[in-house]
Amino acid sequence: MSAARKSISPDDILDMKTYEGERDDRRAHLRDIKRDRRVEVGPCATFYFENYDTMLHQIHEMLRIEGGGAEQMKDELDAYNPLIPQGRDLVATLMFEIDDEVRRDRMLRQLSHVEETCYLQVGDQKVMARAEDDVERTKDDGKTSSIHFLHFDLSDAQAESFKNGDIVVSVGIGHENYAHAAGLNKSVRSALSGDLD
Repeated sequence: MSAARKSISPDDILDMKTYEGERDDRRAHLRDIKRDRRVEVGPCATFYFENYDTMLHQIHEMLRIEGGGAEQMKDELDAYNPLIPQGRDLVATLMFEIDDEVRRDRMLRQLSHVEETCYLQVGDQKVMARAEDDVERTKDDGKTSSIHFLHFDLSDAQAESFKNGDIVVSVGIGHENYAHAAGLNKSVRSALSGDLD
């Protein structure tokens, strides 16, 4: 297995004309990648584990939508490169997905600082998430964001244990108002193991 790419450079970004021509094929390929990087936890939370491919796609889509060119590209690289695993961490976007606006608002008001309660359980070791500190995700009124960017920093031993199929690995949320966990199946473990050196 080749080493996972750990950063996106301007040279990796296609011009928008080329991207448009390849977009459908790239999106189909990415759907296959994302299928094994998604873990539902409880009734309305999903962890989407990111990597080079998911972030490259996100940058291309942002450039396509906003059309900001080279100036925007720098901002997108600055925003999304930190969300690419660096060999001893897993990175996830946690989304609370609730269609009903009233129910979503009520739920998010009950989950103040939920990002501080997220964890990865690797065998008997609990790895607490480290949230991206770009912005405060909980407002002064206690309402949290529906999207959180999380890093799970692993020791060498934890990374090796994660890659070992003999132990149980799960991801969870330990908030008093949302305490749920889900095991990582074999295909998810295999995909995420590729993020670890």
